[in-house]
Amino acid sequence: MRRGLLLSLVLVVLSGLVPFAGTAAAAPAVCPDRTAPPPPVDTSEQPQPGVPAPAPLPVPTAPVGGARMGECGVIYPSGAAVPPETTAASWVLQDLDTGDVLAAKNPHARERPASLIKTLLALVVIRELKPDQVLVPTAEDASQECTCVGLVAGGRYTVDLLLHGLLMHSGNDVAHTFATALGGVPATVQKMNRLAASLGASDTRTATPSGLDGPGMSASAYDLSLIFNYAMKQPEFAAAIATRATQIPDQPGKPAFSIVNDNKLLGTYPGFLGGKTGFTDDARHTYVGGAEQNGRRVAVVMMRAEQRPAPVVNQARALLDYGFTLARTKTAPVGHLVSPMVSEETENGGTSGVTGATAGAKDPFGVTGWILTVVVALIIVAGFVIGHYRKKAHGPQN
Repeated sequence: MRRGLLLSLVLVVLSGLVPFAGTAAAAPAVCPDRTAPPPPVDTSEQPQPGVPAPAPLPVPTAPVGGARMGECGVIYPSGAAVPPETTAASWVLQDLDTGDVLAAKNPHARERPASLIKTLLALVVIRELKPDQVLVPTAEDASQECTCVGLVAGGRYTVDLLLHGLLMHSGNDVAHTFATALGGVPATVQKMNRLAASLGASDTRTATPSGLDGPGMSASAYDLSLIFNYAMKQPEFAAAIATRATQIPDQPGKPAFSIVNDNKLLGTYPGFLGGKTGFTDDARHTYVGGAEQNGRRVAVVMMRAEQRPAPVVNQARALLDYGFTLARTKTAPVGHLVSPMVSEETENGGTSGVTGATAGAKDPFGVTGWILTVVVALIIVAGFVIGHYRKKAHGPQN
């Protein structure tokens, strides 16, 4: 009786597990720009002759940051007011302290980051160069396609001053100067991509240090939110984006001059902490900015936005207002930012990459593997139990 009952129990368990193991997961929704940004409008992304165009980055099986991060369109908490309309193809509102995603629109849509990628470059610079280190721009550094700070080839500038120029005024000449100091453009792009991967930014591939469009360039509002969240924990970064104006000292043939932060919410939006703007013909307008009000810190990232019918900064202002409303009413988040898995060597200024898989990465053993392991374990246990009852029923064996 007991043996029959046990066998029946094992069969019931197996009948529930085995079909599940062989059933394919439901196909995720196909959202706009799921694998790659829209086609370019110019020739800026054409690879060098003889070099193939990079294939799109693989799309993770499960949405990074939670199930709702795989939804299409506007995503907001149940029962909350509808978010304000914007021209952005995608956006993310986050709580900078908890990493909660408060609301979003197409968060993993792959778009071009434009100068928002300078946030990633700034993190590499902070890790590898000392603030008081002096850099001397080359003629190539100083002659980049602008926006430019106005560096002089052969001039002498500290890393800290250049970091301000990179983030306050989006200097492409500064970006190239940093790339030269970091080992050249290809090496710098590689370092930026390694850091993005170590932060869990699976939609991001840097093609240029400055954010000028290049072959295979992509990011997402989710990834840039993740990168900005991490960057705001670095004092040098937070100080630079919060600076309203700074002085560039005189150089041979050029007198001293001032640069002003080009983020128009700085000084006009209550509690604004700073941010970054970006634009290229292919990327259109991109934006990141954060603010603190009543002890809560909220940040927004917008991608592929337009200046009409309202300026992008005004659209960002409306989204920040909405984000603070959600934070204040303590509505349930719609997702979360994954925890970075940065190696000790990278933390200490190296360039190695990752200690392990980022949160949200696919388990290499797989769900099916674990299920089959449980099934085999149940069969083994059942065999031992049945054998025990057989010995008890037939007595000792010689």
